[in-house]
Amino acid sequence: MADTATITFRTDPQVKQQAKELYESMGLDLSTALNMFLRQSLTDNGMPFRATRENPLNVEARRQADAREGAAFPSVDNLMKDLMDA
Repeated sequence: MADTATITFRTDPQVKQQAKELYESMGLDLSTALNMFLRQSLTDNGMPFRATRENPLNVEARRQADAREGAAFPSVDNLMKDLMDA
């Protein structure tokens, strides 16, 4: 196993718990998430990208589109009318 170093920092207990739950929902632990942050910071030579969970509404919309569920419109005009009425 490679050598490792320990980093210790202070944070609000609620922030730690919320971050832990967020990263666990993404399949990560805090250590892995923090290592990703540090490595991406080095790659970007600054603050890294903002990694977020995908919006559940987007996931559902993509599922519906893939399954060809939902409304169908015979013309663009009908689609636009439906969008404007929403």
